[in-house]
Amino acid sequence: MTPMMQQYREAKDRHPGMLLLFRMGDFYELFDSDAETAARVLGLTLTSRDKSVAMAGFPHHSLEPYLRKLLQAGHRVAICDQVEDPALAKGLVRREVTRVVTPGTLTEDELLDPRQSNYLAAVHIPSSRTAVRRVQDLIGLAWVDLSTGHFQATDVSMSQLKDELGRLAPAECLVAESDIGRFHFDEPSFTLTSRPDWNFDPPSAQSILHEHFSVSTLTGFGFEDSQPCLVSAGALLTYLRETLKAGLTHIGRLHLYRQSSHLLVDEVTRRSLELTHTIRDGSRDGSLLSALDRSVTAMGARLLQEWLLTPLAELPAIESRLEAVAELAEDHALRRDLRDALRDSFDLQRLTSRASTGRASPRDLAAIGATLRLLPRVKAKVTARRASLLCELEARLELCPDLRQMLEAALVDSRRGQER
Repeated sequence: MTPMMQQYREAKDRHPGMLLLFRMGDFYELFDSDAETAARVLGLTLTSRDKSVAMAGFPHHSLEPYLRKLLQAGHRVAICDQVEDPALAKGLVRREVTRVVTPGTLTEDELLDPRQSNYLAAVHIPSSRTAVRRVQDLIGLAWVDLSTGHFQATDVSMSQLKDELGRLAPAECLVAESDIGRFHFDEPSFTLTSRPDWNFDPPSAQSILHEHFSVSTLTGFGFEDSQPCLVSAGALLTYLRETLKAGLTHIGRLHLYRQSSHLLVDEVTRRSLELTHTIRDGSRDGSLLSALDRSVTAMGARLLQEWLLTPLAELPAIESRLEAVAELAEDHALRRDLRDALRDSFDLQRLTSRASTGRASPRDLAAIGATLRLLPRVKAKVTARRASLLCELEARLELCPDLRQMLEAALVDSRRGQER
């Protein structure tokens, strides 16, 4: 085995169950069974190294489209890059896995549907030894959209689990190795990822939650410390720390999803009514959502889909939302001005998430600054309104003047730079 192949083997062994993209000069190469998988999924030519090791590769600048295909096929990918200049290296070029990408851990716009959330979920079935009697029949469910930082959890019954997962439509779902055989899904639409049982150990899972949120108990977030969903939430954070290799500061709170506050639309009803996808070909076009969606931002499109799949069940909340909708429907000038302002905005949720994980480009930061400049205009339009929700929105809308000024001072338009 050559030193380079030894380097490949070591990286591969540290990332079991993943396809390893190994950077060699201007190409990403895959070897052995990884190469055979990539050749089948990506349509690459399968060759061999020293007539014994199967290999396949593609140019490094074509990474994103090939990565998208691998993820859509349900694969998890570790990207091993050259972390030193080959011209300066003494001997073998040093390589490290700089990024692990799975269907549920995406943040890049090129790999995501802007109108749809990309959830990573985790399911925990408590054993009779670890669960308290009152909740031992409940299953813990937690989910997070890494691209926005929105993190939620709840406890469900086994009969509700399939419907809740159908509502969320996660890209990936984590399950303990010992529980993987207890899930029976007919051709699940998500990638089912087994994780070591210790990831779902209640004390360990809660410990990582306490550490992440700098708290000693989750009761302040509305949870009881014995809830199974906290174990699922802790397992999610453990997985994200392993795969993301970056900070998770944008995940600032764990929200309790209160089932009593929403109607549960079961899978059969959701499919029969074609709420988000048609029965014929599974397309968004032709569904109720496509007929209703006139949003001018990706953030609004995602929120509308969430509202459509989780209708409100409590009368005060319903009336409050209707009051705001009525005021916007009656005031044509207000609605037009808000839409005009929002149309010029960028996807602030996903932009700030990339910034917090250290993956924002100068273009991303410029887009954040441009969107922040629109906020005073939006805030002024919702000031002194009748509807309580609009008043609440105005009060919560933070203009972030310091951040806006910092971005404006730090970023220079490339065209102006060339003129100078």
